Amino acid sequence: MPDPPIRIALLVYRGNPHSGGQGVYTRELAKELVALGHQVTVFAGQPWPQLTEGVGFVPVPSLDLYHPDHPFRPPLRPRAYRSWIDLLEVALMSTGAFPEPLTFSLRVRRLLAGRRGDFDLIHDNQCLGRGIGGLLDDGWPVLATLHHPITVDRAIDLSHAETLRRKLGLRRWYSFLRMQVRVLPRIPRVVTVSDSSRRDICAQMGARPEQVHVVPVGVDLDNFRPLPGVERVPGRIVCTTSSDMPLKGLVPLLEAVAKLRTERPEVELHVIGGLRQGTTIPAHLDRLGLDGAVAFHTGITSSAITELYASCQVACVPSLYEGFSLPAIEAMACAVPLVATTGGALPEVVGADGGAGLLVPPGDPSALAAALGRVLDDPGLRERQGQAGRERVLERFTWRRCAEATVVHYRAAIAEHAERSGRV
Repeated sequence: MPDPPIRIALLVYRGNPHSGGQGVYTRELAKELVALGHQVTVFAGQPWPQLTEGVGFVPVPSLDLYHPDHPFRPPLRPRAYRSWIDLLEVALMSTGAFPEPLTFSLRVRRLLAGRRGDFDLIHDNQCLGRGIGGLLDDGWPVLATLHHPITVDRAIDLSHAETLRRKLGLRRWYSFLRMQVRVLPRIPRVVTVSDSSRRDICAQMGARPEQVHVVPVGVDLDNFRPLPGVERVPGRIVCTTSSDMPLKGLVPLLEAVAKLRTERPEVELHVIGGLRQGTTIPAHLDRLGLDGAVAFHTGITSSAITELYASCQVACVPSLYEGFSLPAIEAMACAVPLVATTGGALPEVVGADGGAGLLVPPGDPSALAAALGRVLDDPGLRERQGQAGRERVLERFTWRRCAEATVVHYRAAIAEHAERSGRV
């Protein structure tokens, strides 16, 4: 007799795929779970998720205080505040904290009250807010995905802060981590995306090794694929980054591009992603003489991203740390040769140096420039690495494999919860 389908409440506090990997994970995992016959309802805050047919959706409205058109602007009308949670959200934002993991979790706990019969399991996607602990207290079986420990982001951001004011501001912004470190050990089963993330989650966030399980994520192979009809532009490099935070290594890459252009003036960099308010990147572009050599693409479609990959000679992931790296496997799926750092899980994703890509130490512009130059100068190497990357993705990193492995952990979490509850 086949196992019955599972009814999943999938939670994500920022749902849009353009907001980062959490949104892509939610969209693609939900799509494949439904294709496997399970029922998925996504509970998400703004920016709203982009979901496929057959996936349910329950909005969890916030005050949307980080909307790009009007960031950090709370509503002026008193009627816009529907509960004490809204007031808490504004209060935390006003003091420099990031409130969304906490306030989303409190709102979603309210929405799920009285719905115990509608779902078999709650899957929390990296929120780990106090309300998630409340759902455990309410008797729900809960599984969480933690892509990587945000403690790493905090440490790297603090190491790059140049003033005491900036350091204090960052400590306040990352104050939600204290809550996550308290909630995480309470969740009986946690999924992460790499062995590197698993080690760091245990070392830095107090998780137990037996509590954390590795399920690699995948890539949309219908979209990210080779486009033989698109001509490669000599010297074109593509980098995908959802932000210009120090963690993502954009500044070392800009310095590498400047070095390359001293001998290869045709070199150009296309960055898929936007810049934060108050960013220092324009100053770096001026300092390095890169005006006109770097283009930023924001809000573009997946098909447009694939076309950019098809037009480049090499892709780069210059991050100082990655828990996995969707951009790496997207480029590999497009049969694009890759230069990446050894930060975090990137060697797990890319494989051995010289196979699907070249690996260099993180934060080293000279090493990046040398590796990028080597790929740009060697058509045979580009061809071999592109083919090897595509084969590696097909073998290891598909969303169907991710969904199937996640279902195994769903069933284990449900069975373990029933056993703890004395219902077996």
